[in-house]
Amino acid sequence: MSRRKVADKRIPKADPVYNSQLVSRFVNRMMQRGKRSTAQSLFYEALQILKDRTKQEPLDVFNKAVKNVTPLVEVKARRVGGSTYQVPVEVKQTRGFALATQWIINNSRKRPGRTFAERLSSELFDAANGTGASVKKKDETHKMAEANKAFAHYRY
Repeated sequence: MSRRKVADKRIPKADPVYNSQLVSRFVNRMMQRGKRSTAQSLFYEALQILKDRTKQEPLDVFNKAVKNVTPLVEVKARRVGGSTYQVPVEVKQTRGFALATQWIINNSRKRPGRTFAERLSSELFDAANGTGASVKKKDETHKMAEANKAFAHYRY
C-alpha cells in the first residue's frame, strides 16, 4: 500500500430527476449487483409513495430523514497497553451520511411489507418523524459514545 498520496474523493454525478448528489449517493448505496436503473426506479417509486402519503415535497422529507439519522459521534476501538477501549470520536459529514444511508437501507430491507419501495418510503417517513429503527440505531450509537466518555482522552 502506497503511503505517498491520499486518494482523491470521487464525487458522483447528480441524479437525473432531482439533480442532487445526495440522492445519487443514496442510490449507489442501494444498488445491488450493479443494477443502477433498478435501484433508481425503486428509489423514485418510494419518493412518489412518500409524496402521496405526506402531501409534501419528497426530497425535503428525504433530506430531513437523513439529517435525523446522521450520527454526530461514534465509538472506535483503541488498543492501549493490552486492553481495548471504546473511544468516542466525532463523525465527519461524509461518514455520517454514509452511516445514515446504510442504516436506512438495511432497516428498510428488514421491514415487513410488500415491495421494497413501500418499505423504503415507510422507513424514510419514520426517520423524518424521528421514529423508526434507523433513528433508534443513531440513539444507541450516541448512548454508547456517552457511556464511554471517560475514555475520550485516548483519542486518535
